Amino acid sequence: MFDPSEMMVVPGGTIAMRDDRTGRAWVVELPSFAIGCHPVTQAQYAAVTGLWPSVRVSGQCPAENVSWLDAVRFCNLLSDSAGLRAGYELDDDGMGASRIAGSNGYRLPTEAEWEYACRAGTNGPRYGDIDEIAWYRENSGGGPQAVGQKQPNSWGLHDMLGNVWEWCEDQYDPEVYGPYRVFRGGGWSDTERGCLATNRRRSHPTFAIDDLGFRVVRPLA
Repeated sequence: MFDPSEMMVVPGGTIAMRDDRTGRAWVVELPSFAIGCHPVTQAQYAAVTGLWPSVRVSGQCPAENVSWLDAVRFCNLLSDSAGLRAGYELDDDGMGASRIAGSNGYRLPTEAEWEYACRAGTNGPRYGDIDEIAWYRENSGGGPQAVGQKQPNSWGLHDMLGNVWEWCEDQYDPEVYGPYRVFRGGGWSDTERGCLATNRRRSHPTFAIDDLGFRVVRPLA
């Protein structure tokens, strides 16, 4: 089952964001929040949903082959099991979801929360030497690995880069890409260049693949 003690508190602060595709830059101020110290594992996902969707089944590896919508449903089920208010209301068309204002439940990190947590106060492309912190093409053995084996960042968060990409809450660019959602962090099949704190990718909320998972956050207020 999901253990709330595996959530780490991230201090509030400010982060400067940038989209290299469009050249857009923006600043986000964040309150303190709690975030999973590693991606949701297959065992955790199964304990909440009863499902094992991952291509390579192994309980302590990240849950992968899950869509954005799957991740949102997991958050709502996890909130319900913990006696918390659901974080999302699913759209009628089944292609999206809206965050419920004032919810104290679990949800996906915003893109700003994800990058802020990943950087943990650092300013470089990564929070450490890639072979020490990440599973990627050169060391993954061709598949995802059990969470928490690599060095965490200074806020105690493992696998922020490499292992699996991670869904974020945000739409990528609604005017151009419609419902497409952001995912961050690089995965086990990516080259070193793919595992950067700034890398942004996107796909349809129904998209699922074997190097894409998620982690959860909870508000503290």
